[in-house]
Amino acid sequence: MVLRVDHARDEAVLTLPRRASLKEGLAFAEKRRDWIAARLASLPPRVPFVPGALVPLRGVPHAIRHADTPGRGVVRVEAGEIRVSGRPEHLARRVADWLKAEAKRALEPLARAKAARLGVALGRVTVRDTRTLWGSCSAKGDLSLCWRLILAPPVVADYVCAHEVAHRMVRGHGPRFWRLAGELADDMEGARAWLAREGERLQRYGLASPRPSDYDRPIDRGGTSWRDRWKSVWRTRG
Repeated sequence: MVLRVDHARDEAVLTLPRRASLKEGLAFAEKRRDWIAARLASLPPRVPFVPGALVPLRGVPHAIRHADTPGRGVVRVEAGEIRVSGRPEHLARRVADWLKAEAKRALEPLARAKAARLGVALGRVTVRDTRTLWGSCSAKGDLSLCWRLILAPPVVADYVCAHEVAHRMVRGHGPRFWRLAGELADDMEGARAWLAREGERLQRYGLASPRPSDYDRPIDRGGTSWRDRWKSVWRTRG
């Protein structure tokens, strides 16, 4: 059994192996309710995409502003602001869509340039809202990268692209892999340190994407001290 706090959704998530019962899982979580409460209380505040919110773009804080101009919604960056025109009720979605598009525009050429340095081919490069991995590389050479990397300093996105491209030559994480990733990245150690220190905060911006699950239901234990926030139990297929 694995119990963790999902920083993107303010939830405690319990993962059960196939043979474990829900009753066993709930008892496991019940014994750790003080830990859950402490972890949830320590989470930094969420930052929705609303006017006035400060959102990092390539590591630099930008204020979201609604531009009261007619016409369809347009997003542009000016003077340290992310300015969004169009109807205000669509602002959050437009900011999210724009950030994802910016991530695609920045990350795909970066990854392909690093692949060219190695003389390897890449397949599709997609940008998604991943929560446990900043990137992944399939055996066929398809890369999946987290759009939230556009929020981080450029050296962080550079490292993640270097890391995934290096897997085109070395699948594991042995010494040869780390040497290769370090050669491809501008500052691998600095980027890794930043992700370890600040990476979880990137999940606090905007709305989290729905998570598909094989099994999803709230934990309802009556008088537990951490029941004020919604909880989920996820059963793995393993």
